[in-house]
Amino acid sequence: MTEGNTVRAISLLILDSFLWVLSIAATVYFENILIKILFGVIAGFVTGRIFILGHDACHQSFTPHRTLNKVLGRIAFLPSLTPYSLWDIGHNVVHHGQTNLKGFDFVWAPLSKSEYDALPKWRQFLERHYRSGWGPIAYYLIEIWWNKMFFPNKKYRPADRSIFLKDNLLVSAFALIWIGLLSFFAINTGQSVLVALLCGFVLPYLFWNGMIGFVVYVHHTHPAVCWYDNKSEWLRAQPFVSTTVHLTFGFYWGALMHHIMEHTAHHVDMSVPLYNLPAAQNRLETLLPERIIVQPFSWKWYFDTAKTCKLYDFNEKAWLDFDGNKTANSVRVLLTPSNNGETR
Repeated sequence: MTEGNTVRAISLLILDSFLWVLSIAATVYFENILIKILFGVIAGFVTGRIFILGHDACHQSFTPHRTLNKVLGRIAFLPSLTPYSLWDIGHNVVHHGQTNLKGFDFVWAPLSKSEYDALPKWRQFLERHYRSGWGPIAYYLIEIWWNKMFFPNKKYRPADRSIFLKDNLLVSAFALIWIGLLSFFAINTGQSVLVALLCGFVLPYLFWNGMIGFVVYVHHTHPAVCWYDNKSEWLRAQPFVSTTVHLTFGFYWGALMHHIMEHTAHHVDMSVPLYNLPAAQNRLETLLPERIIVQPFSWKWYFDTAKTCKLYDFNEKAWLDFDGNKTANSVRVLLTPSNNGETR
């Protein structure tokens, strides 16, 4: 189940890369602005699909070959302008190594009431937007990509390594080529360069930010999901199962997103390739039916969660609103039969 397949992996990357190039080209080829916007959105979605392949490569689960994974991962990360080595540190070492441990895992880490109150008004406004349900684009673009990925300053840079600079220069060169080609073909077809860049570069990139921001939010934010600020307590909780949500979808959305939503299995064993995650997740839920959080997706559930999960009380293990009122207890209370047959 954990053995990667090189031919299958490369085939997936070629397919998604072809779809991405085709979608970007369509934003210039078609003159109708609505069709341009449609293909810009499609390109953004395909960017997410390609990124998931790079995510597997960064975990060394894409193919059995470590060096090849690094090459394929860097290629797959280009459309999302993600520096491979910095993502490797932030995701593999920090996020997977310390999932939902405040002070270490920085991805969608909730603030306490005292932390929120200490923020300046502009930053409180930003936090309210991030957790409004409409904030994944801004959150990922600012807090993850700009602060921690794209030429991060000393405050956010994990160390001074030449590979960090090289990977940033690589994605920057790709961005310049991407922008340059869009401009070239727009000029040569008598179209607006501004429209070409908005539909073929800005829109796909913003859609991708919203997609990844949404995905990482729903993976680890749920009324039943706990966050911790004490490492001993975090270790006792066996967090690789209890801090992750398996979000289920109708139709074929799970497959269209390369099964990234079978996320509990991924956190338990990062070596499982994406195409084997459904079987791994099913096995896990069979073995630990009471411990896995399985959540059918709906927009109502999503916005209810955004309304519930604003701040966090790390002592009481409870979600709060911005006024400090408790909205949900995140520690599950197991129902046990009492003497009279009722549950309590």
